[in-house]
Amino acid sequence: MSYVGNYPAATDVVDFKWQSVQTTGFTAVAGYAYPCNTTSAAFTVTLPSSASVGDTIALVDYAGTFATNDITLTSSLNIEGSANNKLLTTNREGVTITYADATQGWVATSGVNSGDQALDTIPIDFLVVAGGGAGGNAGGGAGGFITSTQSVQNGNSITITVGDGGTGLTAGNRGTSGNASSISGTGLTTISSAGGGAGGYQANPTGNGLSGGSGGGEGFGRGTNSVGSGNTPSTSPSQGNNGGLGYSDLATYTAGGGGGGAGAVGGAANSGTGAGGNGGSGTASSITGSSITYAGGGGGATATGKTQGTGGGGGGANGALNTTTSGTANTGGGGGGINASASNGGSGGKGVVILSILTSNYSGTTTGSPTVTASGANTILQFNGSGSYTA
Repeated sequence: MSYVGNYPAATDVVDFKWQSVQTTGFTAVAGYAYPCNTTSAAFTVTLPSSASVGDTIALVDYAGTFATNDITLTSSLNIEGSANNKLLTTNREGVTITYADATQGWVATSGVNSGDQALDTIPIDFLVVAGGGAGGNAGGGAGGFITSTQSVQNGNSITITVGDGGTGLTAGNRGTSGNASSISGTGLTTISSAGGGAGGYQANPTGNGLSGGSGGGEGFGRGTNSVGSGNTPSTSPSQGNNGGLGYSDLATYTAGGGGGGAGAVGGAANSGTGAGGNGGSGTASSITGSSITYAGGGGGATATGKTQGTGGGGGGANGALNTTTSGTANTGGGGGGINASASNGGSGGKGVVILSILTSNYSGTTTGSPTVTASGANTILQFNGSGSYTA
């Protein structure tokens, strides 16, 4: 059946030729309707490579299993204005697909139980954690912590960047802030979490904690320096917290503040006991199927005989007298502060990017060698370094 100049309106009646139940991939024919049974496995329906305006095909979920095992629609012609594949992912879904023209190609002209849209994109959950900041006397701030759920068109590539932690530089100098982690790609809202701010070292200007995903703590010399601000640049929800205040009483002791974490501000050095400030706690995520805490702040250092600051849960390193302590790799934890002027503050922990995808939608096309695991119905990709995933 064909139409001249337009394709069927909602009131038009298409006299489909109903076919037997399909259980494996096939090439559809215009004017035909296909019950599709994906109980055993997902499969692909190839739309005609040659079509006239008004050519129409119907597909229906025979067994109510599209949400578990979906149908992939592919064509050498456009589908809804794009060369990318489309999906049918809603149980008991039925859809009528009509050829409109060379620009839009095949478009959905009616649907039953079709969810938000008749031809679906692929939903993916993301966790994006940046590299943590290095410690000085104060603890380094944790890398920014951001989660996101977005829908990606089949065939689109997602670029993943995993930021390194900041480096503890030569003795007597503040270390560097961490580096950003991000996801980007066609049709995606780019997500970028900021590297953690470096912890302050001694007096101005290096005594100031630096701002970042979470802020670095203030170095020795409370009242003369400043803490680093978290959630810089600003995101909603917040990607991190401020660092903590240091303390200085040169007659007795000096102590650095804790770096901020994704879940809490960095602790202030204790003016009564001389303890270094504790790193702010991180935030837990169950994107991998297990609850894991990321982005804890580094602990501040203090003098001999005093209590060193404890790193925040989520990879933050402890403060130390003269031993460099670094944030845990692939958590975005802040580096620990150090007291001794002859040693370096701890480096920040490298960041991480994690994707969770319904296994029936997982393409297997990656670069960068992510760790691939399964959790229930989902496939988990953990990128400990930069790479890509093609939906």
